[in-house]
Amino acid sequence: MPDVKIAIILGSTRPGRNGKAVADWVTDKAAARTTAEYELVDLADHPLPHMDEPLPPTLGQYAGEHTKEWAETIGAYDGYVFVTPEYNHSTSGVLKNAIDYLYAEWNNKVAAFVSYGSVGGARAIEHLRAICSELQMAHVRQQLSFSMWTDFENFSKFSPGPQHAESAVVMFDQLESWTQALKTVRG
Repeated sequence: MPDVKIAIILGSTRPGRNGKAVADWVTDKAAARTTAEYELVDLADHPLPHMDEPLPPTLGQYAGEHTKEWAETIGAYDGYVFVTPEYNHSTSGVLKNAIDYLYAEWNNKVAAFVSYGSVGGARAIEHLRAICSELQMAHVRQQLSFSMWTDFENFSKFSPGPQHAESAVVMFDQLESWTQALKTVRG
């Protein structure tokens, strides 16, 4: 059993969301990996109200049971693959909210990004990179960006081009390498 655990975080809860098929594709590709264990974390299974904690997350003094459960879930992983739609040139509100709930649980861990949208969701990833930097997370260069025009039939049925499989291997390689290295930083 690998000693590295990585969460694939599905960052959309919208009814009829395209993200589930994208996250399932990523999870399927990750299943072939032998140096890390990947698990899907669907934000639909972790309903978090809009930030309702009385103290900043940097203090680590969580009041709500939903926050404590979320912290336990996220804290168990060494790295993350964020699967995000692009909404209004950024990531989804539900993903941003879920990230903002915590602080120390993200520190000195690694993120990779998978996005989808009309221009592949690239702008959502750029925002997530800045957010992750503020949370003291490393993030890998390789990303996966799926276009609603070319990787989805009728903008709804996920049908990614074959080139994405090679890019996924590179992303996983970078993510696992950095995740292993940052385990030493966390002790």
